[in-house]
Amino acid sequence: MKPNPVLHAMIMEVIENQIMANDPPEAAATLERLISEGYTEDDARRYIGRAVCVEIWDTLKNEKKFSLARYIQNLKGLPLEPRA
Repeated sequence: MKPNPVLHAMIMEVIENQIMANDPPEAAATLERLISEGYTEDDARRYIGRAVCVEIWDTLKNEKKFSLARYIQNLKGLPLEPRA
């Protein structure tokens, strides 16, 4: 499947907004942690994007509310694959 550059840009914007607003603070902490573990900043943001995508997918597919608790749990588990 070919990546969607518009969707990628939107997810990166979500991540940037979370980091700039420090909301949730775990987003910025995860970015810093992944970089300190040797990942590039771009790769770290892509990993965070995976956790964002899990929440978007579950919200749309299952008509559920955004789960901040699960999102934070997935951030803390990165770089492992986030769980729905």
